Amino acid sequence: MNLSDIGITSEIAKYLVDKNLGDYTLGRVIRENRERYVVSTGENDYEAEITGNMMFTANSRADYPSVGDWVIMKTYNYDLAIIHEILPRRTVLERQSINKPGEKQIIAANVDIAFIVQSIDNNLNINRLERYLTICHSAGIEPVFVISKIDLSSEKEIKEVISILKTREKDTRYILLSNITKEGLDQIMSFIEKGKTYCVVGSSGVGKSTLINNILKKDILKTREISKSTNKGKHTTDHRELFILENGGIIIDTPGMRELGITDDSDGINTTFNDIFNLSLKCKFPDCKHLMEEGCAVVEALEKGLIDRDSLENYRKMNREQEHFQLTLAEKRKKERQFGKMVKKVMNEKNKYKY
Repeated sequence: MNLSDIGITSEIAKYLVDKNLGDYTLGRVIRENRERYVVSTGENDYEAEITGNMMFTANSRADYPSVGDWVIMKTYNYDLAIIHEILPRRTVLERQSINKPGEKQIIAANVDIAFIVQSIDNNLNINRLERYLTICHSAGIEPVFVISKIDLSSEKEIKEVISILKTREKDTRYILLSNITKEGLDQIMSFIEKGKTYCVVGSSGVGKSTLINNILKKDILKTREISKSTNKGKHTTDHRELFILENGGIIIDTPGMRELGITDDSDGINTTFNDIFNLSLKCKFPDCKHLMEEGCAVVEALEKGLIDRDSLENYRKMNREQEHFQLTLAEKRKKERQFGKMVKKVMNEKNKYKY
């Protein structure tokens, strides 16, 4: 294999030339686990860490490498490397960091298409799907919805789910999948092209790892079913990893995600809820919350049955969440600036008394 096999683009090659980075080795992060990385050049894989300077200057986890990133590094002893810089990301799939207000967590970088997997038996949730759609739209990543475990449902149940989906998300492309019978697998494979990068996201236990095993035609990833007692999936994948397929496509496996907090990009919400957003532009007041305000075009459309009530409530909820994230981020940056000024003042005072 070479760099082309792991997805190098003309933009990446041009960046290396423009920045005169020929003395470094270019690679792509193919595995990430607790700030330890495996970086591939196509020909060799290296166990890698970041430089102390990168660690010191990082403002958040988003400044650390993620699976799918292109990086430049110095290599040692044929299998060890130190990462010096992350190259500009073309797309970034991200969510709010759990228990870290105002911070983002990168799920995967430089992805073209995201397969959003939910199982039809007990995991399918349109509100959650709209969250996944939103983070994909925010990143500029094409979403494809995969409804898994259709072998566990009747034809009537499948039709009911599709009806609900078309009512709420009529423009979302979807694939019906059985990892047991392999129905729908050929449709997924039809999306995958040489040199493009795909990722599989969803909650634990919905069949993500089994899907990737089927795509790879190898049992590489461990699999577990949803617990019958808790009705929740168990975390099988505890890291992110990139795989090269036989047809030259590139696919990233991700850990199951129960929480999917929205960050600060409003375009993702507006794209997911395009009908509601377009109506909101007709509201009498620009800061309308679409509750009971006078002249609200959204509420008027709701009363006429033109938009779905549950979808509107999810739209409101995500907008509130986004506003809170933006306020938290602004407060965090304000504190960082104040701390920086305090450190500068202390250093200036210290320098006055040097002799």
